[in-house]
Amino acid sequence: MPPAVVFLDFDGLMCDTERAAHQSWRDLYARYGLVFPPSVWLRMVGRSDGEHLAAADLSRRLDRPVPAERLDWRRRRKRWLADREPLLPGVAGLLDAAAQRDIPVVVVSSSPRSWVNGHLTRLGAADRLAFLVTGEDAVSHKPAPDLYLAALSRAGVAARTAVALEDSPSGVQAARGAGVPCVAVAGSGGAAGTRYDLTAADLVLDSVERFDLDSPVLAERM
Repeated sequence: MPPAVVFLDFDGLMCDTERAAHQSWRDLYARYGLVFPPSVWLRMVGRSDGEHLAAADLSRRLDRPVPAERLDWRRRRKRWLADREPLLPGVAGLLDAAAQRDIPVVVVSSSPRSWVNGHLTRLGAADRLAFLVTGEDAVSHKPAPDLYLAALSRAGVAARTAVALEDSPSGVQAARGAGVPCVAVAGSGGAAGTRYDLTAADLVLDSVERFDLDSPVLAERM
């Protein structure tokens, strides 16, 4: 049986806004003659408090607070870069396949609704989704399971009948914490050459293009 609903992360899974975020931090560190550490990126990716983690690291290295205007510049730089990112390979095909089988697709993201919906509208995908669950819909964000629990409640389905696609360890942890079978997509976004530990997922693929709604491996876990 195919899943009753497909949950998709947004940043790094549907659109490579993670690459924009990574580049914006590299650019900010470079303004101070520093290199943005891969270890910091690995700690922050997929988390809504990522900016705080990176800003705290930069402040420690500078031994002083990072000026607010520099952090604002970094945010503008991220937005400018993200606005040039397309849908990632396989996403449009997955939306088509789900629509043909009347399987609702829901975005579950820790990011603000304005960010997620703005990009989905830009990419022509907003009206292809059943609904969105974003950072405003739960107090605790990924890796906590709360956003997925909210999505399950609104969809009205049991966790084991759904499937989540994620691209970060925190996203995988959130889905599995809610009891949702999880497919991790490795290398879909973020820093070039960065590999995350996605072994907690039920299945790991190298692209959304490889995802099969009738995957026997996935069916065993549903």
